[in-house]
Amino acid sequence: MTGHLAHILRHPIKSIGYEEIRSAPLTRGRALPFDRVFALSHEGAKFAHPAVEWAKKMNFVRGVAAPALMAVQARTHADGTIELTHPDLWHLRFDPTRPEDQVKLIEWLRPLWPESRPAPRALERLEGQAFTDMKEPYISLLSTASLEALGQAAGVAVSRHRFRGNLWVAGWEPWAERELLGKRLRIGEAVLEVAMPITRCRATCANPETGKEDFETLEWLEKLNGNWHFGLYATVVESGTVTRGDAVEVL
Repeated sequence: MTGHLAHILRHPIKSIGYEEIRSAPLTRGRALPFDRVFALSHEGAKFAHPAVEWAKKMNFVRGVAAPALMAVQARTHADGTIELTHPDLWHLRFDPTRPEDQVKLIEWLRPLWPESRPAPRALERLEGQAFTDMKEPYISLLSTASLEALGQAAGVAVSRHRFRGNLWVAGWEPWAERELLGKRLRIGEAVLEVAMPITRCRATCANPETGKEDFETLEWLEKLNGNWHFGLYATVVESGTVTRGDAVEVL
């Protein structure tokens, strides 16, 4: 079972934008660099701002509550500023470390966030801890062949950006990654150990180009495989750089 690394994606702010990168240095026991470094808490959060520890996803602004967020794209600039774009809004370039710019982010997002939900409150950051859905510093692994198989079964093109993954592997047989639990993979200079499957939510039903729900992802996953799993969580056990095109070897 061989493959190669086709895409590397990160999400600087949890649920608010994605960007593709060419390579990334992976560190043992850490998440993908600059992935979910920030998260926007809302007024219903179960903790006071600023956050002092990892918190569950229910405390933050998320795509499952606002499908329009799924159409946000991000670009990180060399000076540390982040540029966000959305098909229905003007672009925003801001410094996430500046309080006045954090206010700009909240204002920019207001048209995308339902008034019936607790209002966005503050941008959170924890040194050395990513705001991933799981407390463990997982990196997500996904298969381009499985994505294509899902689309072929449904008769539609399914964007990889629905799944907010990190490392996309090409060259595997469709759904073969489901047999990798507990296995180790060498990707470029790094070694990762597969921990568990990723259970998906309705955020994946939103089109990342329009921000509108247009595909019943969960129904199709259930129909094809009997559950809502798509992709794998893995931990870095040996540090090293991964680059697009790197071989992916099952050890």
